[in-house]
Amino acid sequence: IEYEDKYLEDVKDLLVELGEYIVSIDKDELEQVHPDYRDKLTMLDLKDVNDNNGKCYLALEKDKVIGFIMGIIRPYEEYDYLDYKCPKEGEITELIVTSKIRSKGVGQALMNKLEEYFKSVGCEYIIVDVFAYNDNGIKFYDKQGYHARMHTGIKKIK
Repeated sequence: IEYEDKYLEDVKDLLVELGEYIVSIDKDELEQVHPDYRDKLTMLDLKDVNDNNGKCYLALEKDKVIGFIMGIIRPYEEYDYLDYKCPKEGEITELIVTSKIRSKGVGQALMNKLEEYFKSVGCEYIIVDVFAYNDNGIKFYDKQGYHARMHTGIKKIK
């Protein structure tokens, strides 16, 4: 279903679950779940969806959110057009399925729903950023037909 405010606390819980998972796999030990993470990140994500013609879809089981996906229509700055053709792109900003129910098609169903929306508004591409150490996430998106287009490097110097 499309996001409804009555599920806000469930969405916050899932974002914390995702954040804690990312912290647990971060080999650089740079990620954190700040005390304000649960409340502020959710509100920032929902504002981003609202401000950028996006959607948030929820997967429910017994009226409890077991997964959700958020996506926006990617905004462009004036300078973007100087070195990029800038086709209309959807961007997946969040995707989480609770660890208790993964690998049962919930993530695939959420992806299908958001891709359907992006197609309906004329997007030509969909982009997604996946944390480099998130092997499960990378495999999931690879199966969906996504491929790497950029590579970001990091080096500790101190």
